[in-house]
Amino acid sequence: MDKGSLASALGSPSVFGQSQFALVRGNAFEAKVKADGGAELLRLVHEKLDRGAEPPAEARVEVPDLSATGPEGRAARTALALREATGTAGAWTLLDHPMLALEVAGSPAFLEPDAVVVHPDGSWTVVEIKSFPMLDGSADPAKVGAAARQAAVYVLALERVAARLDPAPRVRHRVLLVCPKDFSNLPTASAVDVRKQRAVTDRQLARLTRIEEIADALPEGVCFSPEQSAEELAAAVEAVPATYAPECLSACELAFHCRARSRDAGAVTRLGRPVRAELGGLSTVEEVLAAARGEAGDPDDPAVAALRRAARLRAEALATAGAGPGGPAGAGGAPEIGAGIGVGSGEVSACR
Repeated sequence: MDKGSLASALGSPSVFGQSQFALVRGNAFEAKVKADGGAELLRLVHEKLDRGAEPPAEARVEVPDLSATGPEGRAARTALALREATGTAGAWTLLDHPMLALEVAGSPAFLEPDAVVVHPDGSWTVVEIKSFPMLDGSADPAKVGAAARQAAVYVLALERVAARLDPAPRVRHRVLLVCPKDFSNLPTASAVDVRKQRAVTDRQLARLTRIEEIADALPEGVCFSPEQSAEELAAAVEAVPATYAPECLSACELAFHCRARSRDAGAVTRLGRPVRAELGGLSTVEEVLAAARGEAGDPDDPAVAALRRAARLRAEALATAGAGPGGPAGAGGAPEIGAGIGVGSGEVSACR
């Protein structure tokens, strides 16, 4: 289903995503990297990954046309271009925005890398072009890690294409990450080994529940078509269990809808998984507050004991702060609150 359209129909449209300015800047940088038939891009591939090959400036360079009708047609055209390029010895080939297919949970997913380069020896390299900068030769580790995980999926898809050729060409596990140099718009690059990310992704894909099994588990008659009324869609979404956490906001179009559901239910997961883990069997804010006040909960439960201790310390600190006129909170020998769980009016948070 189209979760973005579904979220809009439910009245909770997703608002996250890359800004238009960032998209324009990224597209302009990619166009600069691929200008003149990809001469600069191929130079970087030769410099960072294949110094032993003939330089692209002195060898034959090909940029095949990958246009076709629909993603299936483009994927077939890409596979044909890869096969032809592999059989052309001594030439560099640049595939600009090829289309790859990868089976995910029994359904084909179509992927579009920024570029794939076929080396003169017939091996294949994935190229990722990003607009975040490399400062003094290094970039933000979190962003590099995300790019590596993305490229690892492309490597897996390329391996599926290579497996259908005889002999199967080598798909390189070192991808080329191209970024702006320092604060300029000049491209620089780094070779990134994605073997670990590729292995993890391969294991995850193998363990995914197949789509038909998920469909069989849905209640009879459930439909997520955005053409339905908001009430019908809400009922359909309610039929599927979901556990909201704050990190969903950066990854799922339905996060705002699930957050509203989580707030209505008083679920503590909306405060973060670490808080949820600290609270044990207490799953709602009401249960947590009742346990802290001594109205519910097993006193031998470590989470309940910590809540009640935190509530006592908070009450003592507030009472001590109010004892001295104008004195700061915690003055007058109030006990120091150590690691525990703080309880406020309707909110729970891990504190130290």
